[in-house]
Amino acid sequence: MKTKKVIAMALMLGLACSLSVGSVSAEDKKTFVFGDTTFNAENEEADVNPQNTYAGWACIRYGIGETLFKYSDDMEIEPWIAKEYENLDDCTWKITLNDGVVFSNGRACDGEAVKESLEDLIAHHERAAGDLCIDSIEADGNTITIKTTEPKPALINYLCDPYGCIIDVEAGITDDGIVIGTGPFVATELVTDDHLELVKNENYWNGDVNVDEVTVRTISDGDTLAFALQAGEVNAAYGMAYASYPLFENEDFTFTSTPTSRAFYAWMNFESPVTSDPAVRQAIAMGIDKDSFVSVLLNGYGYPAVGAFPDTFSFGGQNLTTESYDPEGAKQVLEDAGWVDTDGDGIREKDGQDLVIRWLTYPSRQELPLLAESAQATLKEIGMDVQVNCTSDNNTIRKDPTLWDVYASAMVTAPTGDPQYFFTSCALDSSVSNNGHYHSDRLEELAAEMEKEFDTDKRSDLGIEMQQTVLDDHAYVFCSHLKMSMIMQSNVTGLVAHPCDYYELTADLDIN
Repeated sequence: MKTKKVIAMALMLGLACSLSVGSVSAEDKKTFVFGDTTFNAENEEADVNPQNTYAGWACIRYGIGETLFKYSDDMEIEPWIAKEYENLDDCTWKITLNDGVVFSNGRACDGEAVKESLEDLIAHHERAAGDLCIDSIEADGNTITIKTTEPKPALINYLCDPYGCIIDVEAGITDDGIVIGTGPFVATELVTDDHLELVKNENYWNGDVNVDEVTVRTISDGDTLAFALQAGEVNAAYGMAYASYPLFENEDFTFTSTPTSRAFYAWMNFESPVTSDPAVRQAIAMGIDKDSFVSVLLNGYGYPAVGAFPDTFSFGGQNLTTESYDPEGAKQVLEDAGWVDTDGDGIREKDGQDLVIRWLTYPSRQELPLLAESAQATLKEIGMDVQVNCTSDNNTIRKDPTLWDVYASAMVTAPTGDPQYFFTSCALDSSVSNNGHYHSDRLEELAAEMEKEFDTDKRSDLGIEMQQTVLDDHAYVFCSHLKMSMIMQSNVTGLVAHPCDYYELTADLDIN
């Protein structure tokens, strides 16, 4: 569905003369409106059904669903629906649930309900099925026992993924993708690419819920979102353009920010006649000015990346070596490989082919068009003609390797606090999203080792070596990591940025 513009100037002027949203109504209900640039089909969040692509992110962010375990602010696993687990052997895990957990419809979230939810998940979600490798699940009262087809050291981590939101399968999933979960809010209406309506879960098992009604509005244009927050059309905003941040650095608004593992990075297409050339890939890695991108275009709201993971992780970029910004060196790499500007137009050629880079990206992540702009400028300096296709149809286009050379995207690379996630999602022969068809014998060997390794220190070491492998192949260029921020009216409390970028609307949310 085509994204609707939420704000018009006339509406804004009218709002200035009316009561702001979030005020207490005649019925003494607290209402809250949240503007989000990323809640849309473009980001594979067409609804809130965790069994549908990446829609579990919306399910968990907006307080509809909860997972068995969750992450602390230090990215350590802690109880949520479940209270503890025991690894009985390499392929067997016993999980004990908290007493008194119920779905929003009042049904008990016991072992049988969790079993039904997970079995339905792996039947319908390819990525989850590949990650979890579940062979069987047995339920007994408030416990479940999961047997996997092979050792899965990171099983509990994967169960924290948003696709692991436990839903009431017995209640079913509506045609518009609404599910029944255990979270503090209940979805009542959903229109893809436009809005989601939520109400307080009167049966919430884990404390009092402060806000009675929530509207999540999809406002995919960052500038429009800024206008909406200024006008009082929304109480808080996620995904606003960095250039707009100074507008809210005053006493009327507050920020919540935290470093995350969300990476903005470029994938190389190994089937492209251009980026299949190792010299071209290396020159691209040397020709992107990460420091300038972060400091100038992102206004410092981020930090340059070396590898897939930030330095805050034990398997982060501090342990890696990669190409630094070196345009002169990049020129020499291309010269040595036969890419020469023979006609003096500033663009190199080889065997009669211009060095054209078809750069595919999408607009809903405000950083990605800025990255395309930066790369287009710096790569032109070394003789590349970067042609940018910034489109919401990116997910269709990237599946056809004849249509692009470089794909720039955003991803939380370590949402499970473990290095395996990124590689299984993007870089292996079996990866669902390996659209550039990158292959490395060494990476496959290391991934097989990680599959069986339970020691966390050794897993970190493997994660470092796996990153170094893809960096040496120039399969990806990791440009920056996100310092995730939400901006809210000063009377909003309980909305807190989290390092895994999952948990947003919680029972603690309040507006005074």
